[in-house]
Order: sequence, then C-alpha cells, then structure tokens
Amino acid sequence: MLEKLRKRLQAHSPRRLTLKLPEAAVLIPLVDRPEPGLLFTRRASHLSTHSGQVAFPGGKREAHDADLLATALRESEEEIALPPGKVEVLGQLSDVLSLHGLKVTPFVGLIPPDLPLVPDQGELDAIFEVPLSHFVDDHRTHTDVIPVDGSDIYVPSYLIPADQGDDYVIWGLSAMMLVELLAKGCDLDMSLSRRPEGRLRHLPPRRAPR
Repeated sequence: MLEKLRKRLQAHSPRRLTLKLPEAAVLIPLVDRPEPGLLFTRRASHLSTHSGQVAFPGGKREAHDADLLATALRESEEEIALPPGKVEVLGQLSDVLSLHGLKVTPFVGLIPPDLPLVPDQGELDAIFEVPLSHFVDDHRTHTDVIPVDGSDIYVPSYLIPADQGDDYVIWGLSAMMLVELLAKGCDLDMSLSRRPEGRLRHLPPRRAPR
C-alpha cells in the first residue's frame, strides 16, 4: 500500500492558490507499519482559540523558514518532537484555506513507528494514531455540508475513541486534507464537491477568504 501511495503522490500535481494571504504548512505524518497509520494532535483545552480541535502538526510560516516544507518540519519538531531527519517526504497536497484567512499547504511524510514523540504541553494535550484503513474504509460518522460562496463542500467527520478522556473528532480542515490524500494517494472515489451517501449535517453558509 505504501509504495503505491508514494508513487501516486509523486505523480500528483497539487493545486496552488495565488491569493495573497498569510501562509502556513502542516505535515501529515504517515506511520510506516504493516498496517500504516496517520498521526494526529489535539489542541490543549486551555487555549483561547481552537481548543480541543484535532489537527496535523503545523503552523504559520516564519520569516526564517526557507520554504513551506521547512515550516511544516519545524512546527512538527516544536509541537511533537519529531526530528526532521526522520521524515521521508512523499509528496504535497493542494493548498486549502482556513476560516481565519490562512493559506495552508499540506505535506505527506512517512515516519518510523514508535518514535518517542512528546506533545508540547503549551499547545497540545494529545498525540494519537489512527489506522489508515479507518479512512480508506470510510468510517465517517456523518458529512458536514458547508456552503461556501454558493457552492456546497462535503467534508467527512470521524469519531475516534480515546483511551481516556474525550473522544477525538476529526473534521474541518484536517478532514478536507484527508479527502485529497485518500483520493490521490489511495485512488479512492472521493471528492469534496460530490454529495456522499449517509447522514448530512448542514452548517451555516460561509465566504471564502479573499
């Protein structure tokens, strides 16, 4: 599975947005196991913004970052103590826009299993892994329908049981990135623009950042 995913991502031409917006980057860590996993973080509950939200490690580009890949690797090291040298970059996904006016570039990176990762307690309260098969088999709980500038976007939402504390919910921007990873890397028939089967949850209309 990983070799096919690597080849598909290397052949993929991600969409780059030309909007003049602040830039950010995230790393989508793919754990190299016989059954590959995806690594996620959860924002700490004490934070004033995005508290409790599940995300991939990443953040805003800083002036000293050579490029957006450097941003993703630096943020991953700061947030979860992931050494950049342990990341094999498999490819890049399309830019996505956050509700807060950030242009976010995702990179997919393969990492060894069972690294001694540690969450930055100032920002995160959990690091957790989900088998890639959970998403390939489409175990979504429902789909969020988000009208953006008159067009509906269909974003899956996943509930992941936690060993302790609140369960994890993967939705929003991270789930949008997952759809492209599954469609382009795993050759699944998924799209943010096509209505899927199953339960829908309609969210308020939004305008895309400009």
